[in-house]
Amino acid sequence: MQKPLLWIAFHLPEELLEPIKAYVDVKMWRDTEVDMPQQEFETAAYEADILWTVVSNRVTADVIKRAPKLKMIANLAVGYNNIDIEAAREAGIIVTNTPDVLADTTADLAFALMMMAARRTLEGARALYQGQWTGWQVLGMTGTDIHHKTLGIIGMGTIGELVAKRATGFDMNVIYHNRHEKDNAYGAQYRSKEALLQEADFIIVLTPLTAATRNLIAKEELALMKKSAMLINVARGGIVNEHDLYDALVNGVILAAASDVFVEEPVPTSHPLLTLPNFTALPHLGSATVETRLAMVSRNVESLRAYFHNETIPFNVI
Repeated sequence: MQKPLLWIAFHLPEELLEPIKAYVDVKMWRDTEVDMPQQEFETAAYEADILWTVVSNRVTADVIKRAPKLKMIANLAVGYNNIDIEAAREAGIIVTNTPDVLADTTADLAFALMMMAARRTLEGARALYQGQWTGWQVLGMTGTDIHHKTLGIIGMGTIGELVAKRATGFDMNVIYHNRHEKDNAYGAQYRSKEALLQEADFIIVLTPLTAATRNLIAKEELALMKKSAMLINVARGGIVNEHDLYDALVNGVILAAASDVFVEEPVPTSHPLLTLPNFTALPHLGSATVETRLAMVSRNVESLRAYFHNETIPFNVI
C-alpha cells in the first residue's frame, strides 16, 4: 500500500523524523536560509496528504480547496493565524499546533526586547560596531529605567502571566487588559484597554491575531499613550498598525517601540520602521531556542504518530 505523502515546508534534520518515517513518504524544503516561497508551497500542498507548516506558510481557503488529498496540517507554532481554520474544518482537515512548550521562552524574549528598547542596546551596539562611539559621556546613549515602572500587558494568557512573573523581579507595577478579568497573576491588576494605554510606561502586546485584534493598536490607541511610553509586540504582525506606529515614532507621540513580528515576514530591508533609531527589531525569535524548538517539533511528531495509529490526536486545533 502506498504511504501518504508528508510535505515538510521547512528544513528539519533527518534524525528528528525517525519516529514517523516508517509511515510516510517525505518531501522537504531543503533551503536553510530562505523560507519556502508561497507559490512553491501551494504546489506542494496540492500533492500532499499531510502538510507540516510554519507561520510563514499561508494555508488559505483557496489552497485548501485545491488540495483534494490533504487530510492533516501540523503547524509548528502555537498560533495558527496562517491557516484558514474554517475552510479546514469544512474540508474535514485535522489541524494541530504546539501548545505549552514555548511560553517561558517567549516570555524571556518579550522581556529582553523591552529591555533592549528601554536601554537603547541595538542603537548602542550599532554605534560601537560602526566606529561611531566616541567615548563615555554623562548623558550619552542614556535610556530609561525599567525597575519600578508600570508594565501594561495586553493579552493575559500563559505568556502574559509569565511576563508578569518576570516583572516582579524588577519591582514593576503590572497592569493588564484581557477579554476576561482573571485572578491576580503575580499581582497584576486589570484595566480597560484605554486605561492601560494611558497608565503604562511599557506596553507588551501578547494577543493572538484574529479579526478582532487586527490593528488593535493603531493611531487612536497610540495617541492615548504617554509620550514617554514604549510599545513592544511579540505576538503577531498585524495587531499593531505598522504605518501608524511609524508616524507615532517620527512625530514623538510615543518614545520608542520594538517588535519581533511583522505583517510581512521576512521583513524587507526597505521597511520604514527599520530606518528609525527609536525602533528595535528582531527576526521573529520568540521561541528560538534549541530546547524549545525541539519541544515544538516533538509536539507535532506526537500528533502525527497518533494520526498514523488511529489514536486520539493530541494538540489538535480542529
